[in-house]
This record gives sequence, structure tokens and C-alpha cells, in this order.
Amino acid sequence: MSTLSDMPETTVNQSPTTVESALTDTRLRVVLLVQVNSGAEQRFLRAYDQLSQQVAAVPGHISDQLCQSIENPSQWLITSEWESAPPFLAWVDSPAHREMVKPFHGCVEDTRSLRFSILRETLTAGSAPVDVTTRGVDAALRVGDGLVRQALTFTVKPGSEDAVAKILTDYASPEARVDETTRLSRTSVFMSGNRVVRAVEVKGDLTAALRFVARQPEIRAAEEALNPYLEEDRNLDDPSSAREFFARASLPVVHHMTAGGPRPAQGVHRHALLYPVKTGCGPAVASLLARQDELAVNKEMTAEQTAKTLLSSTIFQRDDIVVRLVDLAVPLDRNPAMAAGVSGRRAAAVLGRLLDLGADGAVVDLSMDDGQRRFLADCDMAPVTDRKSADH
Repeated sequence: MSTLSDMPETTVNQSPTTVESALTDTRLRVVLLVQVNSGAEQRFLRAYDQLSQQVAAVPGHISDQLCQSIENPSQWLITSEWESAPPFLAWVDSPAHREMVKPFHGCVEDTRSLRFSILRETLTAGSAPVDVTTRGVDAALRVGDGLVRQALTFTVKPGSEDAVAKILTDYASPEARVDETTRLSRTSVFMSGNRVVRAVEVKGDLTAALRFVARQPEIRAAEEALNPYLEEDRNLDDPSSAREFFARASLPVVHHMTAGGPRPAQGVHRHALLYPVKTGCGPAVASLLARQDELAVNKEMTAEQTAKTLLSSTIFQRDDIVVRLVDLAVPLDRNPAMAAGVSGRRAAAVLGRLLDLGADGAVVDLSMDDGQRRFLADCDMAPVTDRKSADH
């Protein structure tokens, strides 16, 4: 796995590249803020004791802690530490996790989950803070752009694609302002076959934004209209059914980077690429693509090119579903290697071994322009809608 410390240094006068990534070797601290229902405290404690025993056996888990507010006894805090983000993300999006947290349903009123990489740690009283990673090297300090990103993915019944696309195109946009600190920034929807990917960008609190959107009548109507076409049944009036569906549909961000410098006012091409990942290779594909994007942008920066190609890249990954959302300053096939996420024959060969490229009996060679263009044509998802707020 790569970190920014592995990358060549850039010159002083260049704009910094914004990189946010879960694909690092830094330890992870997960914070869960919980509002417990009055009278449900003992039930909540029993659920926590059961969960803590189960999660102790999950690979990558280090420790956890339960705290209760001294000002408001209804507020509780659960913290856990993990070797790195990938094992936590793999667990939190798994069916096993959904079963583990079921005892909490009904005894908590509100939750909010926060995830942080551990960058400094004071080991003893009075000692200086030290950099902390699982590899014993400096932790990567990443630069953020103030946006939180998330995606949902689900499949619809074959033959219903046109009807689903119409629903996802015609719905009315909700108000962008959620509260004083949170705004909806952008929603991009794509389809490939019967798979739908809906990516959102939020300024502020993602959880507050998603809850706000779920309450809007226009969004509720669109979601209800989708129900008959979904391959997996859901009942949005049943909190348990809705929770199960959105947990399965969650497609978290594992890496994001934005090239430094001004962004073109127009002519930006947004694409969502759905990679045909071989069984069990999802994390490796996501890690390789993240490293390739960092190298590609860094190469353009060190070459002092004024016209950049790759403006931003966001990699969503859950299990073997890998979607790479890219904003390009040129059409997709102008620079097929960068668009596909490979630079050089070695990277192409490694990625080729992680993907199923034998569609229609003809193997795609990712080291050649023709092979890259064919690959892009196959995995480029069809855009359905792309909505931006006025202040995006």
C-alpha cells in the first residue's frame, strides 16, 4: 500500500495535490457517538459486551472502549482502534457486521460514526509526540478539500434499465442547504447493465446530509418508484429493512486525490469506471489504482505542464466492487493509459492479472493503446444524471 511519503518531492512553486486515502498503513481510530434511549441502558450495555467479544476476533482489530458522558448520561461514546483502514472497512460493510449490530436496534436513538488515521501518539507522560504507523515510518499527512464523498450501488431487474434511468433523471433536486455547516454539493449517477452507482459529495456532515435527503418528499417519491425494479426487495417504511438495504448498498471511498492548481471552468469530463475484478482482488485493485493516480498527477506536476489531464480521482471499493470516478480535462480516449489507471507496462501487467479481461474470448492487453481504449469502452458506465449545487 502506498503513502504520500513514497512519492517524489515536487518543486516549491507547484500547487499541492489533494489526496485523501484509506489505503495507508497508519492505524485507524473509529469513533461512534451514540444517543441511548431512556430506559434502554442495560440492554445497550449487554449489546456492547456481546459486540466487543465478537469484534475481538476480527482480523485487524486492536482494541475498543466504551465511555459515557459526564454531562449527559444519554450520550455514549464507543472508540475502537484498528491496524489500518482496509480491514475495518471490509468488516463494517460485511454481513457479519450487520448481524453483530442488530442487538443495538431499538435501544439507540441516534448514531454518528467518524474515522481517523492516527498520526501522532504520546507514549508516556511528558514525552514528545511521535509519528505512528504500522510500518514504523512517517505517517502521511494528507490535504483535504472539505468535501465528504460516498456512493451507493445496487442492481435492478434486467429489462428495467430504461425505466430506472428515467426515475433517476427526472426527480426534483432537494434543497442544497442542510444546516449552517452542511450543504449538498454534487450527485452523479451512472449505470452499467443493471448496476446503478450513485455518488454524492457533501460539504460538512455526511450523516446529517443523508438523513436530510431521506426526509425530502421528492427523494422519498423517487426511492418508492425504484422499489418495484430492485433485485433486492426493501421496505423504506420498515427501519430494519431500509437499514439492511443501505448497508448492503454502501460503497465507501478508499482513496481520493485532486490535482493542485486551478480547475478548468468548462470542458471537464466526468466518468465512472466499473472494473471487472477477479474474486478476492478488490482491495489490491483499489490500492494499485490509487498509487497509479498519485504517480500520474505527480508526473504532470514535475513536468510543469500547465494543462493537466487527470483533475481528480475517487476510488470506491467494497469487496470486489471497484468504481473509479475520474474528472478529466480531455476526452476519455485522449490519454487512455491515464484514464484506465495504468502508466507503464509493469502496472498494466499487474492490473491485468487482477481483472477479468477475457470477455467474448478475446483478452484485452492493457499495455497497448488499442487494448486500453477497448477496456475503457467496456467499463465506462453510462451517465444518468450529474447535479451540482450553485456554489459547487
